[in-house]
Amino acid sequence: MTVRERFLKYVSFGTNSDENAESCPSTQSQLVLGKYLADELKEIGLTEVEQDKDGYVYGVLEATPGREKDPSIGFIAHMDTSSAVKGDGIHPQIIHYNGGDIPLSDSVSIRAKDFPSLERYVGCDIITSDGTTLLGADDKAGIAEILSACEYLVSHPEISHGRIAVGITPDEEIGRGADRFDIKRFACDWAYTVDGGEIGEIEYENFNAAAAKITVNGVNIHPGSAKNKMKNASLLAAEFINLMPKAETPAHTEGYEGFYHLCDMEGDETLAKLSYIIRDHSMEAFTKRKAFVQHLVDYLNGVYGDGTFVAEIKDSYYNMREKITPFMHIIDNAVAAMKAHDVEPLIVPIRGGTDGARLSFEGLPCPNLSTGGANFHGIHEFIPIPSMEKMVDVLVTLMKN
Repeated sequence: MTVRERFLKYVSFGTNSDENAESCPSTQSQLVLGKYLADELKEIGLTEVEQDKDGYVYGVLEATPGREKDPSIGFIAHMDTSSAVKGDGIHPQIIHYNGGDIPLSDSVSIRAKDFPSLERYVGCDIITSDGTTLLGADDKAGIAEILSACEYLVSHPEISHGRIAVGITPDEEIGRGADRFDIKRFACDWAYTVDGGEIGEIEYENFNAAAAKITVNGVNIHPGSAKNKMKNASLLAAEFINLMPKAETPAHTEGYEGFYHLCDMEGDETLAKLSYIIRDHSMEAFTKRKAFVQHLVDYLNGVYGDGTFVAEIKDSYYNMREKITPFMHIIDNAVAAMKAHDVEPLIVPIRGGTDGARLSFEGLPCPNLSTGGANFHGIHEFIPIPSMEKMVDVLVTLMKN
């Protein structure tokens, strides 16, 4: 099976994760895809294949004779897709790109002026959605590339390699992908997540991340007699939003610049809730950002009364750079593998996080590699087929090193 065929098969499974669910995985659809993937790993020829009770899928490609004592290398991807956009009922389209805009439907296009990286793919076949859903390249492209690389090695027994472990996680998009990952079972010296963006990206720096939930407790009185009595929780929530730094949002920042991002809001006169994520590459700046949110809550409580605003701030993950730098040879290996296949390596900071960030802090150095896709978490997502094919070549080279 080609990497394109695999990818198209995987996106036929709708696997949005659900941050409000307490189960693991958070959606039953991930168990369905996980079982399919476990069966496929067995068919390819991997051993120790298992889908565990939490939905994690593991498999091992045994070392070839003479390479049993080589370092064991892991490759990890996730099966869930972002819940920000509908992720089931996906209708992928393969478009031969000749330049300009890509129409997805009568009303939706991937416009070249909005997504200038499209110019890199003139002459390529590109897979998109139909404009009503996301595509799912984050991270079903990563799964397809890892399994295709494993299948290539199995079908070419003359290529020697050490022990290769494969891990496919649920719930990465809601920050839980590493929660129940069995590092001891995985038994690798280092690993790579294949969960990045456009072809060539290598990432070993990511944001420090926290989630902030702001609860606003109002006092509701009949509007006819509300003067000097009502505290409209929705209006107070709007005041909190307006006091946040307006230029420090994802739409105004890039590179190493941190931000506050309002993800969700709901409320009425009695109760309002705001959900933020807080991000910064610098630990010092990250700490200051969290302190600012708490300071703002304390200030507004001073104006409207104790308990009006309540902040729950919880760290999600940290910048893995400090855990990767003692093992920079694994970055050098990735750079060399990309250059071997005429892919220009681009070392960039992740403006987000991956399972690898958490795993690196738990003892498994785990930088992130590109999948070849772009515009993740939205209806404008796309992935060029040649980028997926190149990543298979890159992974084969990393596996046999």
